[in-house]
Amino acid sequence: QIRLMESGGGSVQPGESLILSCTAPGYTYNNLCMGWFRQVPGKAREAIASIYTDGGSPYYADSVKGRFTISQDSAKNTVSLQMNNLTSEESAMYYCAADRTKTCASSGGSWWPPFWGQGTQVTVSS
Repeated sequence: QIRLMESGGGSVQPGESLILSCTAPGYTYNNLCMGWFRQVPGKAREAIASIYTDGGSPYYADSVKGRFTISQDSAKNTVSLQMNNLTSEESAMYYCAADRTKTCASSGGSWWPPFWGQGTQVTVSS
């Protein structure tokens, strides 16, 4: 079992930025896939970014490429999502997720991990 804790959600205006962070207390960040999903009420949860802790290129959904960046700090056991130029359509619950696999990035949008955080709300509104 991997327990995940997100932080950093909140309310911003369109065009602004936000950073989400995810930690796994007591769990060492190696040989893991970590990623971020988001879900708008009434819609399916979608993978927006993922990364394998031991290397390789990250995955980004087309909708966030060039604006979002996923990164990890192994010393702090933290994975972060820098979100720039947010739009109102990106108001959603954002979830951190983890999987003991190497293939999250290559799986892209079809990755569905077994471990989830409780989510953090992001609201983009003027």
